[in-house]
Amino acid sequence: MQLTTRLDGTKAGGMMLGNKKMRRKEIDENLLEELFRLKNEWMNLKSILERSIEPSEIGLYDLSVSEAKYFFLLREARKRKISALR
Repeated sequence: MQLTTRLDGTKAGGMMLGNKKMRRKEIDENLLEELFRLKNEWMNLKSILERSIEPSEIGLYDLSVSEAKYFFLLREARKRKISALR
């Protein structure tokens, strides 16, 4: 195994590529789980507010925040080329 020196002075071995792939896979799985959780949260809030006679300002704020989080993670998943059908 060949050691290389990083810019910060630490040594890195050749086994790094395998760990990087495993780490990426774990991150992708976590991203998908969070994406589905946020979609459910967003849809639940949307449903509640649609049934409300007079939605509160806080409820509308929570809805817009959950929608923004969902679309942010959706864009991240597209960048990472992650696809999952549930």
